[in-house]
Amino acid sequence: MGLAMRSLLGAWLLALAAGPSYADIWECEEPGGGKRFTNIKADAKGCKQLTVTPAIVSSPPAPGPARNSDARTPTPGNFPKVEPQVQQQRDGDRKKILETELVNEERNLQLAKKELAEQENTRLGSERNAARMLERIEPFQKKVKLHEDNIANLRKELSNIR
Repeated sequence: MGLAMRSLLGAWLLALAAGPSYADIWECEEPGGGKRFTNIKADAKGCKQLTVTPAIVSSPPAPGPARNSDARTPTPGNFPKVEPQVQQQRDGDRKKILETELVNEERNLQLAKKELAEQENTRLGSERNAARMLERIEPFQKKVKLHEDNIANLRKELSNIR
């Protein structure tokens, strides 16, 4: 698991563990007629304390098996529509772009692998400290991993095109 993913997971777990938070809120009228809100009691002299109830946010229900295949959410009448042939053209353009990106990423992956191999070969003979060698080749390993991940994601996107 990458560092960014661990950080995101950690932040999510902290937010989940924190639960709902409560604070006293005061509404203050400014001399010019504007309003100011504060949660600092010392700044709230002459202000009116508000009663705020926490909002409970629930997640949408998990999608279950469809009971009726014809049961669809109706599209609003003013919702923009795209003609089927226009959408097919857009899908075709998208597919071409993704295929071009895939070819570029595959080429970049080969170059990154070549650079990594060169670094590993030159460092093996001259580097006496294995930890220092690993530290020097780490950016090259990350570059290879990035291109491998990009290729996997592009292939996934291409498989999703109609």
